[in-house]
Amino acid sequence: MKRRVLAALALLLVTGFTYAQELVYPKSNKGNQVDDYFGTQVADPYRWMENDTAIETANWVKEENLVTQKYLESIPYRGKINKRLASIWNYPKYSAPFHEGEYYYFYKNDGIQNQYVLYRQKGLYGAPKVFLDPNKLSDDGTVALTNFSISNDSKYAVYGISRGGSDWNEFYVLDVATGDKMMDHIKWVKFSGASWKGDGFYYSRYDEPAKGAELSSKNEFHKVYYHKLGTPQSEDILTFSNPDQPLRNYYAMVTRDERFLIIYESESTSGSGVYYQDLSLDSSEIKQIINGFDHEHSVIDNYEHKLLMMTNNGAPKFRLVLIDPLNPADSNWTVVIPEKEEPLKGVNLAGGTLVVRYLKDASSRAYVHTLDGKLLHELALPNIGTMSGLKSKKEDTLAFYSYSTFTSPPVVYKYKTKKNISIKVRNPETKFDLSSYVTKQIFYKSKDGTPIPMFLVHKRNIVMDGSNPTLLYGYGGFDISITPRFSLSNVIFMESGGIYAVANIRGGGEYGEEWHKAGTKLNKQNVFDDFIAAAEYLIENKYTSSEKLAISGRSNGGLLVGACMTQRPDLYKVALPAVGVMDMLRFHKFTIGWAWTGDYGSSENEEEFKYLYGYSPVHNIKPGVAYPATLVTTADHDDRVVPAHSFKFIATLQEHHVGPNPVLARIETMAGHGAGKPTSKRIEEGADILSFLFYNLGMKMGN
Repeated sequence: MKRRVLAALALLLVTGFTYAQELVYPKSNKGNQVDDYFGTQVADPYRWMENDTAIETANWVKEENLVTQKYLESIPYRGKINKRLASIWNYPKYSAPFHEGEYYYFYKNDGIQNQYVLYRQKGLYGAPKVFLDPNKLSDDGTVALTNFSISNDSKYAVYGISRGGSDWNEFYVLDVATGDKMMDHIKWVKFSGASWKGDGFYYSRYDEPAKGAELSSKNEFHKVYYHKLGTPQSEDILTFSNPDQPLRNYYAMVTRDERFLIIYESESTSGSGVYYQDLSLDSSEIKQIINGFDHEHSVIDNYEHKLLMMTNNGAPKFRLVLIDPLNPADSNWTVVIPEKEEPLKGVNLAGGTLVVRYLKDASSRAYVHTLDGKLLHELALPNIGTMSGLKSKKEDTLAFYSYSTFTSPPVVYKYKTKKNISIKVRNPETKFDLSSYVTKQIFYKSKDGTPIPMFLVHKRNIVMDGSNPTLLYGYGGFDISITPRFSLSNVIFMESGGIYAVANIRGGGEYGEEWHKAGTKLNKQNVFDDFIAAAEYLIENKYTSSEKLAISGRSNGGLLVGACMTQRPDLYKVALPAVGVMDMLRFHKFTIGWAWTGDYGSSENEEEFKYLYGYSPVHNIKPGVAYPATLVTTADHDDRVVPAHSFKFIATLQEHHVGPNPVLARIETMAGHGAGKPTSKRIEEGADILSFLFYNLGMKMGN
């Protein structure tokens, strides 16, 4: 990229004074790489950025960050925002407890600890004591706890850690009685839990990657192993592999009574085959009981010799069935809970009942059934929120869950299964008051007339005159439902007069598999149309204007923002694409990207290539176009969506964009796709994004 100078020709009025700034973007060298896709020549001048360990890439990242930090440091109230965010962040946060043996376990963060600490207490009323503190595993808080699984005899626990935000995990084992770490150490684990059988556990891993390629090489040949306690990893038993299918993943689980081993097989992010083995029989072999990837299946547990399973086979919104592994054809399944109008999202065993969770217009609902499916009662939940954290066993008469809303952090409840009573046991003591805020849900029509739900959250007395700063968030992919969640960054935005909007667009799982499929492959444009229609609705109905509207999304949501800002750059003032999938022609060539072809399609298919090329954000930035003020965020250890996506996107944007809006990248170090990011980094990143957002929307900080 030749060096370009972007002069801030217009003076921006911010917090009562004028400010002008000149941006000089880093020089991004352009290569001559051109690829041929079915006769179409596609230039890829920034291909060199895919080499994440190259000195040239590292130097470019450093220069990008210097320009971005200089810009952010010049925003006069950046320090005030950081201080406010750190202040409201600093309150005790609790997870819902779960019961194992004679102890209750829960996670707690005292306020601004980098990582949550795992506590345990003996019985319901014992004194809580620290069981595992990941903050002691690194000086900078970048080692995070990822897995925790206690053996069925409650003697041992496996815990997993990740370093620097990577998806790679290492497993260790603790003696539960003493808390002492044992000699067991398992490496190169990814996309796996630990499921106990006897004095060992099953897990999944890849072979050790080549040195220097750990964060970018394609993940192939996933395998299931059994590890026996007290032995080195080199002696682990290979339980299941499929050398003929390198691009498939395998996930193992064992039923609670340790009778059945279940192995899920997948080749994308949706659809699964199922294998089983009867571990009570020495002669039993692993056999496939569900073939193909057309449907999703999830075994809850076994009911005597049968498996209790959620499935969307014959029920796009899921149903609960019993399957006999000796006669597994779907014609032999027994329906326990039939499909309803609302999508079924989860089933837990508790107190001899089934606690069944649904979504109603993207908000949680819960019901209690007998084990044979008879409806007993509804589990009453507050309005417009998300139920999570429910873990229980079939014999437990108490269960705990969390409930979160847009205006309340998670509140922990104790649920008495016999009496159908929920009792609030942890109500967060926060340093802000959101009692004067309102949450409502509206429905608007997309381009093709499809009704789309959208949540709107704001101060109760806000005036709808088209002048309100508004942040529109979306995701729209992989059957993931975007439900009400609390965000501390949103507190600062809303207390400063902002409106927070969440559009539940197609591609997600809010209304079942049909809603999901309506936003995949050759239907992906529906997702962008839904989001663009949400922006148009907010403007037409005087919530905001195009000069006061920002859009935001992460991962697949980063793709959403990238596609929408290139398709309709006139519609938004600010764009915040985070860890986004931006190069739709090459995403499948890195780490786990090949698994996303089930949602996106592949550039190796001619018809799908043409469709992908038509919206791929990197390939649809046009010279001479004024794009929204853009802050791309990514991280150097992101081995889910490799940072080359964001690198290519911002380099192309800086090359072609015209006008006074800044287009910048914030590239975090020692961080990944988002999970496990230490609190210190989350506050710094949140303050930087808010500062950029406030400055470019002309907002004054509230409170």
